[in-house]
Amino acid sequence: MRGTTNVGASTTSRIRRFSRILPHTACGSSRNSGSLQKVMGIGRRGSSLPSPYPQQQSVRMTRVMSTETKEETAKKPLALPTNQNNPNLLRIRHTSAHVMAMAVQRLFPDVQVTIGPWVDNGFYYDFHKPGQGFQEEDLKKIKKEMEKIIKANLPLRREEVSREEAKRRIEAINEPFKLEILDSIKTEPITIYHIGDEWWDLCAGPHVESTGKLPRNAIELQSIAGAYWRGDEKREMLSRIYGTAWESKDQLKRYKDLVAEAKRRDHRVLGQKLDLFSIQEDAGGGLVFWHPKGATMRRLIEDFWKDLHVKTGYEFLYTPHVANLDLWKTSGHFDFYKEGMFDQMDVEGDEYQIKPMNCPFHCLVYKDKLRSYRELPIRWAELGTVYRYERSGTLHGLMRVRGFTQDDGHIFCLPSQLEDEIVGVLDLTESVLSRFGFTDYEINLSTRPEKSVGSDEIWDKAEDALKAALVRKGWDYEVDEGGGAFYGPKIDIKIKDAIGRTWQCSTVQCDFNLPERFDLEYVSSESQRLRPIMVHRAIFGSIERFFGILTESTAGDFPLWLAPVQLKLLPVTEDFREFCDQVKAKAAEKGIRVVVDQSHERLGKQIRNAEMERVPVVAVVGQKEVDSNQLAIRTRKGGDQGTFDVDGVLATLTKAIEEGVEPQLAPATEVSA
Repeated sequence: MRGTTNVGASTTSRIRRFSRILPHTACGSSRNSGSLQKVMGIGRRGSSLPSPYPQQQSVRMTRVMSTETKEETAKKPLALPTNQNNPNLLRIRHTSAHVMAMAVQRLFPDVQVTIGPWVDNGFYYDFHKPGQGFQEEDLKKIKKEMEKIIKANLPLRREEVSREEAKRRIEAINEPFKLEILDSIKTEPITIYHIGDEWWDLCAGPHVESTGKLPRNAIELQSIAGAYWRGDEKREMLSRIYGTAWESKDQLKRYKDLVAEAKRRDHRVLGQKLDLFSIQEDAGGGLVFWHPKGATMRRLIEDFWKDLHVKTGYEFLYTPHVANLDLWKTSGHFDFYKEGMFDQMDVEGDEYQIKPMNCPFHCLVYKDKLRSYRELPIRWAELGTVYRYERSGTLHGLMRVRGFTQDDGHIFCLPSQLEDEIVGVLDLTESVLSRFGFTDYEINLSTRPEKSVGSDEIWDKAEDALKAALVRKGWDYEVDEGGGAFYGPKIDIKIKDAIGRTWQCSTVQCDFNLPERFDLEYVSSESQRLRPIMVHRAIFGSIERFFGILTESTAGDFPLWLAPVQLKLLPVTEDFREFCDQVKAKAAEKGIRVVVDQSHERLGKQIRNAEMERVPVVAVVGQKEVDSNQLAIRTRKGGDQGTFDVDGVLATLTKAIEEGVEPQLAPATEVSA
């Protein structure tokens, strides 16, 4: 869904009601075994085949959608369905997981099966295989056995049993992992799905009617990975087999093309090739080291972010990296987020905690003095580095790290100011994201869950303010009924990258909890002491993750204004290096980031090196260029451009950098040799 800069624009739209989709369900199988209504799966870990889609959650939504002409649709590449918008695809994937597990236990009778959920692009199953785990060559055998099961067109049958009966059946086939799963199921009756009369699974469904409904040529087994049972390093190591499943062979091909393209754009590979950042294992996993080129880009991103915030009325805070543990108990983080926090440290007998969040610090600054209603709204922002405990198996380049910088912002306002403040945040978000080429958004509005804090009145006012702000923006959005945080409703914005993947980045959240916990007050016009509404907002989410997303979306071809090297001068021979140095000095005075090739290679190799480095603009300097004070320009996106006056090139680049656009060079006057 596309954002628009016209705040008052109306959007032609229609409402489509989506039926409730079953929660992301993990299944446990047993050869001829009860209902896994809501068992949490182990988080996705290292897979040798990168996913072209980030992880998403199944949601319960009302969708507001823009209409589109048939001609516009026809021009697009094959659009891949998702679990969220295609119940049939979800059933195919769920049943494919069951069929794979059945095939595995046919081939390897000693294998025990644990959980097997569908995921965004397919499915996986975790197996306990005594001795050596699965090998790559096993995947072909398993797939062949799956095809036999599909060809047999075995019916899938749902059965309800008592908890005692499910336990009896599981014990009879010696599946101890299934007993743990059964114990975690809190609802009854227990449901079982059978495949024919041979195999069954603790599962809530849904599934296709029979195995013959699965498209054999649209299912592939992809890779093998390791995963600890329940995500606990102290428990058994399991073997995870990933698969992908689609409705047709064409969809599978489109997906594989996207996977190949995603692999080409992998930010971890590009980060190393372009010398932008590294993860130094000697220092520990999940900790990012920014190299000079990457640090230059980060500085530019942060400076742009800061300048926009100053223009929109924000003030900046700098807060500590650690605080007394009592602060995190007051905020509730220690009670509800302890597993995501590092261990405490002893400081002269007191326990201190390295911060996982910035919010409590901003609350303390607010509370530092009694505020008047005349001071509100207060808008504070901070590029605050936080630290969160992540298991080593979940770490992934810049996308999931242990130390990262949030572009945090907090607004303290009156209820009557909330709608305008939300609109201001959305305007600012659009200004920031569009600068980096992200103009296509998916927007979710999440409303009050069953368990929440705050009065009905304040929830209704907050939800109405969020909806009104989105209407004023003219943005399409989806309503996730009951999907808000316990402390307030929220708007989440997903950005769409160059190859169609969506990434959760920006969020705007109302908070009725922290003002209560920290006893935040303002003095009203009637001299009453009242609670302000607190708004959390982040635009990038984190600098590190956004940088990774941007790297993959651009495939390392960063826009001119952000490129670490904007202009590279290539001397044909050493005789022209002095002229290059003079041009470099003149360009540097104008703020252009320029380097002179120092490789002493032949010109062709210099050009290839510059291409590999993704330098936006390259200038070749030979005798003709020196004699005429010109540069032979080659751009990465346009190839050879011709010969241009030095001053004209630098002026054009300066203007393009300031405006955040690609340079449009005017040809120089032809000079005779």
